[in-house]
Amino acid sequence: MATLNPPIRDWSKQRVWIIGASTGIGKALALDLLARGARVAVSARRKEALDDAFSAKENALRLPLDMTDNSALATALDLINANWGGLDLGIVMAGTYRAIRAWDLDDAAIRDMMQTNVYGAMNASALLGKQFLKQGAGHVSVVSSVAGYRGLPKALVYGPSKAAMINFAETLYLDLSEKGIGVSVVNPGFVRTPLTAQNEFKMPHLIEPEEAAREMIAGYESGDFEIHFPRAFTRQLKFMRLLPYSLYFKLIKRSTGL
Repeated sequence: MATLNPPIRDWSKQRVWIIGASTGIGKALALDLLARGARVAVSARRKEALDDAFSAKENALRLPLDMTDNSALATALDLINANWGGLDLGIVMAGTYRAIRAWDLDDAAIRDMMQTNVYGAMNASALLGKQFLKQGAGHVSVVSSVAGYRGLPKALVYGPSKAAMINFAETLYLDLSEKGIGVSVVNPGFVRTPLTAQNEFKMPHLIEPEEAAREMIAGYESGDFEIHFPRAFTRQLKFMRLLPYSLYFKLIKRSTGL
């Protein structure tokens, strides 16, 4: 398989910014990278959660912010540059989720998820892209979800927001890869996090955040464009993308009972 991005192997030389690092995969990834010697800037809305997780970590730079606040993002990046003289990997992970079916759909749910999962994530990625173009090197990583592959029950807004980010990352890669900038999209399956704790159904192939973090690191080290996991689950969903609608709808209804 062709290497689509410059592989990242020596983490002790990496300056990483994780936007969405207070819980779940983001927190586990930050702790793993710190243990590998990376310098890691951690951002999230809840300052106290960042303090609890990272105040004792020597190479962690805590930058609480709301990803939908463009001026806060720009200020945080200025602080990273002031402290480290640049950045090597920016991971846009912050997102929100609410299970919604057609009869529950309302303006508030649409605006909340799209504001964070699309508008905020795109703006953060744009800021990172400009930083890396200035440097002549760097890597933008967008965390989406397998929910963006095809329509799934209860993901009436979340799924489209993640589908948008998969398409966005693909297009970003077409523009930035020829400039020497890495771009990747991360599509996790079910990972045990505060967001997935809302699900009332049995989640197939559920994994822990620490395993998800290791999968992401392995993907960056291999130079992958798409990092997806757990493979036993994501391969099934990739196959289902090829099915005609008549079969796909029938299979989803049968497998979920919804």
